[in-house]
Amino acid sequence: MATIPDHDMVHHQTTLELEPKDLFDYSKRSQWLRAAVLGANDGLVSTASLMMGVGAVKKDMKAMILTGFAGLVAGACSMAIGELVSVYSQLDIEVAQIKREINRRDIVEAEVDSLPNPWQAAAASALAFSLGAIVPLLAASFIKPYKVRVLVVAVAVTVALAVFGWLGAALGRAPAVKSTFRVVVGGWMAMAITYGLTMLIGAKGLH
Repeated sequence: MATIPDHDMVHHQTTLELEPKDLFDYSKRSQWLRAAVLGANDGLVSTASLMMGVGAVKKDMKAMILTGFAGLVAGACSMAIGELVSVYSQLDIEVAQIKREINRRDIVEAEVDSLPNPWQAAAASALAFSLGAIVPLLAASFIKPYKVRVLVVAVAVTVALAVFGWLGAALGRAPAVKSTFRVVVGGWMAMAITYGLTMLIGAKGLH
């Protein structure tokens, strides 16, 4: 007599079969998102620090904006090239490993297709860095008074740091308050150190 499979058992087995893939896909997505948040945070802090450093010795708005723009372009290019080289190296290693372990060509091609795309990774890194770097640039672009401009940049950067810190904590499942606090304080320290050292060098003069 044929045995009819229990519906709950079939559903449980199906759920167990789907869970690892779902968890893996979620893990990959969260890693990409977290990397994007970190890239945006890098763009924010480095560009804001450059602008603050130049602003310490040159109060002209044009100089501050040009410095920030140069930092955005240079940083985005550096992030893209670094990510491209890194992912290509990882890709070569993983493809070689797959070919050693699997002899069937169709399986190798399927596995290779599932690996990260270096050009997508490079574009994502450059875009994330640029999105972070644009915050202090926009904050300083329309304010001529020096003190007000520096204050507005500091406030805008602080808000953005808090947002990026919270997003990074949420994606990494870390305590939100502590992570946000560390990101904000770290950004403040970077800007303060750059501002202070540039002012010190600028006060003594370069000959």
